[in-house]
Amino acid sequence: LLLFTISFSGETRYNKDKILQGQGVDEPLSATGFRQADAAGLFLSNVKFTHVFSSDLLRAKQTAAAILGKNRFCKDLEIKYDARLRERKYGVAEGRPLADLKAMAKDAGEQCPSFTPSGGETLDEVRERARDFFEFLCQLAVELEQKEHGKPGAPGKSSGTSGEQFVFPWTNHCSEAEPSSAGSGSSTVLDANILVVSHGAYMRNWIGYMVSDLNCTLPANLTKSQLSSVSPNTGVSNFIIKLENGNLLKPNITCVCLNQDSHL
Repeated sequence: LLLFTISFSGETRYNKDKILQGQGVDEPLSATGFRQADAAGLFLSNVKFTHVFSSDLLRAKQTAAAILGKNRFCKDLEIKYDARLRERKYGVAEGRPLADLKAMAKDAGEQCPSFTPSGGETLDEVRERARDFFEFLCQLAVELEQKEHGKPGAPGKSSGTSGEQFVFPWTNHCSEAEPSSAGSGSSTVLDANILVVSHGAYMRNWIGYMVSDLNCTLPANLTKSQLSSVSPNTGVSNFIIKLENGNLLKPNITCVCLNQDSHL
């Protein structure tokens, strides 16, 4: 059983000015971005994470560090940077206003979200990166479970003492989203509790992959527009992943909350 929480990076001045950053523009957080990251950290301060992964772009690295800096349990946990979590690459459109990308798409007779500028990544390429990283997380959880059960005298999972007990801090915050009963318990036994810090367009693609390809269960009242919208800076989403008998091919995924922004 794997719990993972996604936070998007905080605001940069390029976000505010509606300029595309992608991978080629590596801006630091703005003063607002640091305040957002601190607020996300306070929101998640009682969560005992076992692992933290972040995009290796500066705005994500600073967000991850700020979140851990507010944590009661794992301030010293190592943040592992992974290029698979980088924002979508926008090629020649990077460093230019979003309006320019829309104009390029219009000239090409395409819709902006699916348009690929010269030198940029296609949506399929971004999804492949997301799929590869998600499968890596699932494999990590399976290996942790096997390692736990392989210890001499280790109790079975049914005893409720294997793994650690983790609290869902967001159940009350997400009451309006009617979180699944899978997230209603406050003492769920988990093999891993993972924080992932990444970027808006990348994560929208990843979540789309989990919904369309892996049949992720969504909160009951979530609208299509909410599902397809990009998260606000430092918005938080939370997912429960169950791998029955270590089966990596058929993960059971429940979205507890999506793009939660009550901390902002």
